Amino acid sequence: MTTNPTLPVFLLFLHVLAVAFWVGGMAVMHLAVRPAAVATLQPPQRLPFMAAALSRFFTGVSIAVAVALLSGLALIGLSGGFAHIHWRVHGMFAIGLLMMALFLHIRFAPFRRLRRAVAEAVWPVAAAQLNTIRRLVSVNLVLGVGVFALAILGRAF
Repeated sequence: MTTNPTLPVFLLFLHVLAVAFWVGGMAVMHLAVRPAAVATLQPPQRLPFMAAALSRFFTGVSIAVAVALLSGLALIGLSGGFAHIHWRVHGMFAIGLLMMALFLHIRFAPFRRLRRAVAEAVWPVAAAQLNTIRRLVSVNLVLGVGVFALAILGRAF
C-alpha cells in the first residue's frame, strides 16, 4: 500500500495549527485578556466575562486537542509506530498527554465550579476558581512552550 505523499504534510499542518491555537490561545488569555479584565472590570463584570471567554476558548481547545491527538497518532503510524520515531516525538507525545489531562481537569473541575459560582453571583468563589484556572493554565503554557522547544530544538540532537 502506498501513501499519498501529501498526507503527512497535511497531517503535520493540522497538528501544528491545533497546537499553535491551543498554546497561543493560552498565552493570549493568560497574558492579555485576564490582566486587561482585572485592570478594567469589577468582579461582577469581570468574572462573567472571563467565564464566557473561557467557555468559547475551551470549545476551540477541545477541537484542537482532538485534532492534535488524532493527527499526531496518524503521523506516528505513518512513521512506522512508536518504535521508529525520534526520542523528541516520544517527549512531545508524553507532554501532550499531560497537557490534555490538565486541560480536562481544568475544563471539568475548576471551570465548572467557576460557571456555577458566576451563575449564583458568588464572587469570592468564582474568583478563587478563576485563580485556580490561571495557575493551571500557567503550567500548561510552560509545558506547551516545552513541546515547541522539543519540536524545533530537538531536531539538533
